Amino acid sequence: MLDFQNISVHYGHQDVLTNVSFRVNKGERIGVVGPNGSGKSTLFKIVLGELSTDHGELIIEGTPRIGWTRQNPQPDSPDETLLEYSMRGVPGFHEMEARMKELEPLVDAGDAKALKEYGDIQTEFEHLGGYDLETRVKIALGGLGFTTDSFAKPFASFSGGWRMRAELSRVLASRPDLLLLDEPSNYLDLPAVDWLQKFLKQYDGTLMLISHDRYLLGTLTDIIVEVDAGTCTRYEGNLDWYMREREVRYQHLLQAKENQDHHREQLQRFVDRFRAQATKAAQAQSRQKLIDKIDEERIVLPKRYTRSGRLRLAEPPPSGIEMFRCENLFFSYDGVKNVLHDVSFNVARGDKVALIGYNGLGKTTLLRIIAGTRSATGGKAVLGHNVIPGYLSQEFAETIPPDLTVYRNAKNAIPPGMNEKNFRNQLGAFGFDENDVEKPAGVLSGGEKIRLAFLRLFLQCPNFLLLDEPTTHLDLDGRRLLQEALEKYQGTILLVSHDIEFVRAVATSVLEITREGIRQFPGGYDYYCEKKAQMAGAKAAAQTTVKTKAAESSDPGRGPTSKELRQQRAAERAKWAPQMKELKKRVETAEKKIDELQAQLDAASEELFNPKPTTDFAEKNRLVRTLQFEIDRYTADWEEAAQALEDLKANMLDA
Repeated sequence: MLDFQNISVHYGHQDVLTNVSFRVNKGERIGVVGPNGSGKSTLFKIVLGELSTDHGELIIEGTPRIGWTRQNPQPDSPDETLLEYSMRGVPGFHEMEARMKELEPLVDAGDAKALKEYGDIQTEFEHLGGYDLETRVKIALGGLGFTTDSFAKPFASFSGGWRMRAELSRVLASRPDLLLLDEPSNYLDLPAVDWLQKFLKQYDGTLMLISHDRYLLGTLTDIIVEVDAGTCTRYEGNLDWYMREREVRYQHLLQAKENQDHHREQLQRFVDRFRAQATKAAQAQSRQKLIDKIDEERIVLPKRYTRSGRLRLAEPPPSGIEMFRCENLFFSYDGVKNVLHDVSFNVARGDKVALIGYNGLGKTTLLRIIAGTRSATGGKAVLGHNVIPGYLSQEFAETIPPDLTVYRNAKNAIPPGMNEKNFRNQLGAFGFDENDVEKPAGVLSGGEKIRLAFLRLFLQCPNFLLLDEPTTHLDLDGRRLLQEALEKYQGTILLVSHDIEFVRAVATSVLEITREGIRQFPGGYDYYCEKKAQMAGAKAAAQTTVKTKAAESSDPGRGPTSKELRQQRAAERAKWAPQMKELKKRVETAEKKIDELQAQLDAASEELFNPKPTTDFAEKNRLVRTLQFEIDRYTADWEEAAQALEDLKANMLDA
């Protein structure tokens, strides 16, 4: 479908792509990876015709319909609704629909020419999925977090992030032959990322996905193209295979570079020694030509290796058992509409909590309240004893002055009393050596910036990290670096992230915020998904109705006799007997489990109030929340089964 042939692109004196050649075949699902600024988006611009190459060419086979997301979507008119904008994703859709309406009177009148044109347009309209386009758009909008009452709102009234969601929904609904997605998860929350993954799993066209999201890359792509150091390398395998194979290739590349550098050094020594001697001048000149050729074909190591670093988080200062508690918390920006409504939960020492929910439900606001940059407008929100919050906002990269050096940026964040030696040790702990400290912050990579942001944060010695989308600016290796550091960190964390693999690895519990309220799940992300599936299944089962009326007599001319009524009642009771047995079993099982769990909860609570020397408070708190969650679940099941049993008994008496 796409054939990149010896393509080179230069921006000023910078070589972005150099002699790049690779193919994209029809139906392939390709993940495009590499450090930020390596040229991944440049490939997409070439495909879309937005950028000309300095050398080489791109051959596109056929005329595939290409879908991509524009970076600054705008409505056609101020009154254009969200739904209308999203339905404009199919080129020519509205024009075809309007033309068919124009032709309908002529077709009804028997105009043969109009009938042929109408048939041709209708065939193309059906091919583009025109008749179910609105349904597909609504499904996509709903999956990406829009409510049904927002479909009729003006597109211009939405913020930039929600506009990008609408742009993505119309691209997905248009069913293109080739789909180009450039970091689609950057403007999505975690539930929307999960929906997008399921949607793209069913997409049967050709996919090129630029992403640092390991969940999307790992589940949606089976070929990886790495863009780094001006080159593109195609790996014929999935993300896991690529991660292993790239290390093998790097070792070969490193050995080849060492051999090349050694050979060049030998040649250079000969030239330097003999270039001035007449008897050796010809030989020196010959070797200089070899040096020039080596320089033209110089092996360049990938940037991800030359920019590697480390992130070692210090032990947290001691604190009380409870880090944060809020009760019936409210917050409103305008005094009219509540962003947070009647929120109650607590965070215990040692917990690593993922805050999950659609954008706009107050996740960032909640972090700001805990950090102290916002105050609740109602209810109670308090930090525990000796708790020192450390807040990393979504805009952390913008809070680092780009013209100041790494040293000065960090120096401005140190608390009073820290000596220069300890400060230098902290610089080293976060991977900044003497060659890095004088760099302006503006030239740092995404991974280096987040190391600097964490350095500034940890100079304040926090023990409760509040992290709002910390992986947004990071590539694959930067995310891995941060993930490993947070997994080893002994302090408490409350984080918001759209990276499912990152959340799965770091979080030990989940706090879900929805339009109906907030709920705590005491296990990690997989536990959360399991419980959500169970709750959805229980809800579906609860919606099943019990038939309560007996069949009427087939003979309308006479009513049933007493014997026939008794037989009907007996038949109804026999029919309902298995259901009644099952409901009784559910009630008994729930009662038994509630008693067992309550006994365990009493024992765990007693140990918290009267701890032993070996008591693990973080683990015991997690156990308490797990038991409370299970008791609530079995209580809900008991109430549902008991009510259904009462209803069934009443129906049997009426029968």
